[in-house]
Amino acid sequence: MAISDPLGDMLTRIRNALMRRRGKTITPASRLRKRVLDVLQSEGYIRGYAEVELDGFSTFEIELKYYEGEPVISEIKRVSKPGRRVYSSVKDLPHVQNGLGIAIISTPKGVMSDTTAREHNVGGEVLCQVS
Repeated sequence: MAISDPLGDMLTRIRNALMRRRGKTITPASRLRKRVLDVLQSEGYIRGYAEVELDGFSTFEIELKYYEGEPVISEIKRVSKPGRRVYSSVKDLPHVQNGLGIAIISTPKGVMSDTTAREHNVGGEVLCQVS
């Protein structure tokens, strides 16, 4: 079965694994997912990820991060969806929980967090919000 929203599927897998207090979760590999995972890792929301071969398909094994038994990610949600794309200029980029969270933006200069997008003075598609 084809997935209509691969990024939304990955975020749901992460959300479900966090609710079940899992240490790791897997998701099929793609370039967009890799770039989003890079941002999550650099911002400290996940421990890391590794590309592994599973049944002949390339997948990512994501190590989730916990602090004192509680997940570091309290909320992760998709903003721009296949049915409704959400774009934002650099001056209209969202502030997630007054700077305590991040928005992940797909810009012409690559996938980056909202603070990095402001530093590079670029806007783009708001993929998701993490807090």
